[in-house]
Amino acid sequence: MNKLTLTLLAVTAFLTFTAKAQVPADSALLRLKDGNKRFITGKSIRPHQDLDRIKELSLGQKPFAIIVGCSDSRVPSEIIYDQGLGDLFIVRTAGQVSSFASWGSIEFANAVLGAKLIVVMGHTKCGAVAAACKVPDVPGHIVTLINAIKPAAQLAKNQKGDEIENAVRINVALQVQQLQNMEPVLTKAIASGQTKIVGAVYNLETGEVEFLDSNYLTTLK
Repeated sequence: MNKLTLTLLAVTAFLTFTAKAQVPADSALLRLKDGNKRFITGKSIRPHQDLDRIKELSLGQKPFAIIVGCSDSRVPSEIIYDQGLGDLFIVRTAGQVSSFASWGSIEFANAVLGAKLIVVMGHTKCGAVAAACKVPDVPGHIVTLINAIKPAAQLAKNQKGDEIENAVRINVALQVQQLQNMEPVLTKAIASGQTKIVGAVYNLETGEVEFLDSNYLTTLK
């Protein structure tokens, strides 16, 4: 075989692999919810973590969901959703604050890898959110994280209940809104009806993931 033929075969094999692996957004969300239920009930099956999976993924990756999460060491997405190698495309920063590199990574996973579900996931007792609510001054580049969360912290001051936990949820909802308005890749993907962006909050005490209502921000007073 010549090089052109080999190249065409490789491209065909890649496209076949990716086409078969795409998962609709609603199905992906259900898969995450089922995995988290297994995790919190002590019934994790730890899928896709063997040598066969490693070999399969050497041909290419096709994660079924994108998780935009906090860097907190207590919130490992593959474990709390009971998933394995190649299942989730994860972007993590403190307070799940996104910037240009994060946005590009999310767009790549959606447009190129084909993940149709994007989950923005915060967590209870988030240190970055607490700092935005309570700490007047922070050193170095940490200030860029805090400044990004401050709009949520300000909104939380007017809400009933725990200020920091309210800010955690508001921060997630604002980040979902930001991604939903991200042109042109994500806006087009959402308009097509195939891509969904949802917010979630992981409870550090119970291990349960709470998915926020799509109208969460409109309920604030």
